[in-house]
Amino acid sequence: MKDAVEIHEIMADIGRRAKAAAADLAFASPDAKTHALTAAADAMMASVPEILAANADDMAFGHDKGLSGAMLDRLLLDEGRIAGIADGLRAVAEQADPVGAVMAEWERPTGLRIQRVRTPLGVIGVIYESRPNVTADAGALCLKAGNAVILRGGSESFHSSGAIHACLQTGLKAAGLPQYAIQRVPTRDRAAVSEMLTMTDTIDVIVPRGGKGLVGLVQREARVPVFAHLEGIVHIYLDAAADPEKALKVGLNAKTRRTCICVAY
Repeated sequence: MKDAVEIHEIMADIGRRAKAAAADLAFASPDAKTHALTAAADAMMASVPEILAANADDMAFGHDKGLSGAMLDRLLLDEGRIAGIADGLRAVAEQADPVGAVMAEWERPTGLRIQRVRTPLGVIGVIYESRPNVTADAGALCLKAGNAVILRGGSESFHSSGAIHACLQTGLKAAGLPQYAIQRVPTRDRAAVSEMLTMTDTIDVIVPRGGKGLVGLVQREARVPVFAHLEGIVHIYLDAAADPEKALKVGLNAKTRRTCICVAY
């Protein structure tokens, strides 16, 4: 366990590095970001044994902690799930680059032409729970949008997230992008979360991803702006003109394919 002063210094250093990386990343080319993500996906597939070994450590930690079967299933990685994470990185890489896209434009009577253009936010802090795939998802999406990101995953997925983060770092290096564009909080200590929520000088927005308790905690304690979400009810509505057989297949796939994830609740 690290003391409060050490945690503060660690997080302050992470914040400063993220701020500097964000300044460079805002002008990174679409090709460089795409290269970083595809290289990260390749690194992940080349690192399957290391990721599985890290996940085994997390699973042992989860068993000792008394996690439920559903929580352990969220935490578990196998070759298929790792391949799915890599496919997710490639899917983000293939998306159109959002930076610089014109969302709206209009001309004033004076002849002045105005455009609303997508620009990066800067530094995003993402706080999430035990699913290690979120490390890749959040890192990839922030990078694609030209933002630096500080990732703080759940303590149960500490080793798995570290192995996945190493692959993201490999991708950044291959593309010549700043390595501090995607950082991970290197401690399980919850004091690091409290630090993140007050880093108004270096973090531009916090995104909590998890249950109602996590989101509520972040909203109550954050001094940084928060993008929050409510509980996902994820009902399926059947229109009178819909194909009922297809709707049944959609419902069964959504609710029973993997019952431990939030979209099945």
